[in-house]
Amino acid sequence: MTSRSAKGLAVLFGVLGTLHFVKPEPFERIVPRALPRKKELVYASGVAELACAAGLLHPRTRRVAGLASAGLLVVVFPANVQMAADLRRQGSRPAQTIAWARLPLQIPLIRWALKAARETR
Repeated sequence: MTSRSAKGLAVLFGVLGTLHFVKPEPFERIVPRALPRKKELVYASGVAELACAAGLLHPRTRRVAGLASAGLLVVVFPANVQMAADLRRQGSRPAQTIAWARLPLQIPLIRWALKAARETR
């Protein structure tokens, strides 16, 4: 049986992972400038998100998928910082506020993934 917590996180990762393939351009724009092959990185992170989503749905793989989800959220954090920094330079006030306010939300998302990792039944 899948817990609501794991199911909710799986839906989030499933939607975002799918968007990486359907509309990769916004994700490419936020890949930190120092990293090469932006489209390939976007596709790789999309695959990782979809794999985490699938893994969260089954009790046998939920622990690993929850830990991988937490790790993925940490790894993509620099892209979120890049997005906020770019918006600051562009002067888009509402979008800028949302982007900066979103950064601390990574903490509850990581905690959510770790909680799902503990839900093995």
